[in-house]
Amino acid sequence: MLAPLPLLSAPPVQPLLPEPAVGPLAMWPHQARFRQAAQQSAQSIFDALDDELNPTVLLLGIPATPEGAGGPLIRLEPDGALLHSERFMAVRERGRALQQQEPWPFQGYEVVSEWFEQWRQEAVALRRAVQEVFDADTSAAKRVSFVGLPVLVHNHFVLTVLQLNTKVLRRYASLEPLRFYTDGRPLATSLLQSVVMRFHEECWKALNETEPGLSLFMRPRDTEEVIRAAGRLFMDTPAQDLGLDPTDAKLFATCTTISSLRYEGAEGVGKLLLARRHHPNLEEVFALTCPTPLTDYRAVRKLLEMTTPDVSLLADGENVYALGRIVGHYDAAREDLFIINFVKHYIWEFQHDGQVLMRANYGQPSLPRTRLNRTHFRRDLRRTFNLTDSTKVERLWDVVLEASRQKHGTLLVITTEALAEADRLKLQCTLIEPVPLTPLITRLITAIDGAVLLDPDGYCYSIGVILDGKATGRGTSTRGARYNSAIRYVESSPYPCLAVVVSEDGLVDVITKESLGD
Repeated sequence: MLAPLPLLSAPPVQPLLPEPAVGPLAMWPHQARFRQAAQQSAQSIFDALDDELNPTVLLLGIPATPEGAGGPLIRLEPDGALLHSERFMAVRERGRALQQQEPWPFQGYEVVSEWFEQWRQEAVALRRAVQEVFDADTSAAKRVSFVGLPVLVHNHFVLTVLQLNTKVLRRYASLEPLRFYTDGRPLATSLLQSVVMRFHEECWKALNETEPGLSLFMRPRDTEEVIRAAGRLFMDTPAQDLGLDPTDAKLFATCTTISSLRYEGAEGVGKLLLARRHHPNLEEVFALTCPTPLTDYRAVRKLLEMTTPDVSLLADGENVYALGRIVGHYDAAREDLFIINFVKHYIWEFQHDGQVLMRANYGQPSLPRTRLNRTHFRRDLRRTFNLTDSTKVERLWDVVLEASRQKHGTLLVITTEALAEADRLKLQCTLIEPVPLTPLITRLITAIDGAVLLDPDGYCYSIGVILDGKATGRGTSTRGARYNSAIRYVESSPYPCLAVVVSEDGLVDVITKESLGD
């Protein structure tokens, strides 16, 4: 008879730090660990969107009772934050003034208690007053601050403040600000703002627990799950603009499901124009006698087969009612005409006025990424190879730019020891006579599977290379074999090395040892 297995206790989700003592500067026992967990969560979430956003999380505590001898003080953590606490002395008074100046315009849309309605109005007003202080801080012009709703923790109203890089935020298009649900909640005008809102929501829920903040560092929500929730939230905005109930529309799930379907083995490619019927900038080629519900996913996928680069499906957010095209000059300020572009199998984009606002790949939202960033590529060459010769840099740029146009994707590996590596991998590649790459040659050699091996001078030594390398756990199951093999090779290579991965969906990743170590 087999002996019973010993009982093992499950390890904690995250190593616990020593419980900090509640000193004179702490508002509650878990304060330090909560901010640390919020910072780690923000870092993971926003790095997944753009690793140059550089999020910083602050905690602001506004006394719930008047200050006095031995009474509560305004707290701003960490202590090194640029703003001084005295700037927040009058925020509660300012909040009350805002509440009186601008009556709550959404009274009666929800069946809630009078107490809850009053508290929500006060919380929103206090958040706005604090936001004004951060917005007026000229010393932090390089950072944009987003203030969350306050939570009463012990004797302080605690607000989580998220700061992001201003320059990076401006890279991404957004819709017009100051849009609201019918119940008064703000609508997201970009995927980034939607992620910010979801992040603040996670912090707010954690602070409202019996042990404030405990769940955020004990069982933090998965990064991809937060971003998916943000994508669903962002698609509420076009639904609301079209006069729909966002809860019923569920546009994110609808578009993802349609993009996942094939028709007679072919992937769905085409466009869906979202607008109310008889929109002045839409011309119907022909209409459907019986409009097809968007939730009839297979029927919509079949209709998508009839679209062309010029003719798209027309939908009002609930039904596909016609095929047609955009005509005339669209006034972008109206924000009542949106485009869903089905790029490839399981990949779609949300667009407005020619700008991609969000891209969804296998149900995972992401920011629109440029095919290749010239400045970043030059920087990576300088950091990896100390390459500053403008002629060589331009030659490599032309090669990479041509490779990025390869429809089926490709992989370039630039290494100082390209000749030696070509000899080492000769049994799993095609060796060629060393040749300086030109756009024409690049187009020819990237048409086949496998990597292209070249040196920083732009000379190619082998093509169709099957890369090797030690698995280190840095790969991701959401990306293909090409991307993961490039990571393994770069990290395992004893030589200076840079890989350019061109995916089938048109995205380009530049992988270096420095980027893997960041």
